[in-house]
Amino acid sequence: MDSLTALQSMGLTLPSPAYIFGAIVFGLVGFVAYRRGKTSGRKPTLWLGVALMVYPYGVSSTLWLYILGLGLCAGLYLDRA
Repeated sequence: MDSLTALQSMGLTLPSPAYIFGAIVFGLVGFVAYRRGKTSGRKPTLWLGVALMVYPYGVSSTLWLYILGLGLCAGLYLDRA
């Protein structure tokens, strides 16, 4: 436990279970959208899938993870043919 307190004193914290769950779910949705966009030749679907897979690496807040993820999923919903 000493190493955990040392990391916390440097400002590094572990993500919450809600964050990990959201990152996995949005990553899986992004992978499916990427594959669907690649096979159907729809560029917006492909790039929205890439964005869904990548954005959790740049967002540290759980609230923003879900806000952006739901926004990108709404974009996928509106892009469907």
